[in-house]
Amino acid sequence: MSDLSRAGNAPASSSTSASPELQRNSQGRTENLSHAPSGGQTSASAAEASHEPSFDVAAAQSTAARNAHDTGVSDSGRWSTRRIAIYALFVALAMATSFVEFPIMPGVPWLKYDPSGIVCLIAGFTFGPSAAGIVSVLGFTPHLLMDPWGTLMAVLVSLALSVPAALVYKYRRSQGGAIAGILLGAACALVAAILGNLVVTPIYAHMSVAQVAALIVPALLPFNLIKFAIHGVATYLIYKPVSNLLHR
Repeated sequence: MSDLSRAGNAPASSSTSASPELQRNSQGRTENLSHAPSGGQTSASAAEASHEPSFDVAAAQSTAARNAHDTGVSDSGRWSTRRIAIYALFVALAMATSFVEFPIMPGVPWLKYDPSGIVCLIAGFTFGPSAAGIVSVLGFTPHLLMDPWGTLMAVLVSLALSVPAALVYKYRRSQGGAIAGILLGAACALVAAILGNLVVTPIYAHMSVAQVAALIVPALLPFNLIKFAIHGVATYLIYKPVSNLLHR
């Protein structure tokens, strides 16, 4: 009996002595559970994490939608559908005005003025030398089949006029820069017109170089001076309103 009583009492004493440790362990587990995120918080965090990429996807989709109408570049100084459309408008205007020809000097009716150079200058002042070059070349393409040599001369003179003027204005965007660019372009175009006539005119006009040279002072020089003066004055007066309209 005494042995059984001692055996029966032993678990009670051991449980009593172990109870503080069990309490400490249970408290530790309780503290760990209290610091662990709840299921609601975990699911909310997961939901937020699942929603975060959607904003990136939406931003990428909106960017793709904006670029869907572009040619790979933006409007600021580079190619875009809007800029291509404006260039096409300038080319169409240059084509149309290149057919508006009329003599401006008596005695030389075969030297005719056309206002296409004004369109090329305004394109260059508005969008830079590349626009001036594109409009100068493409604006005279309809004349290639009718008068290839005359078209070559017209393109050469137009490039010599508009590209240097646009280069000057690109780095000096002021009224003084515009005037300096027009004067430089007129000087380059005048040289190109004289040299081009000496080289090209004898080929298709059945004239000798001496005969063409004899026309420089009485005909070619004053005609081109008047022509470039008209181009320059008209461009100076209207390029700024046109530029402001196109950049709205």
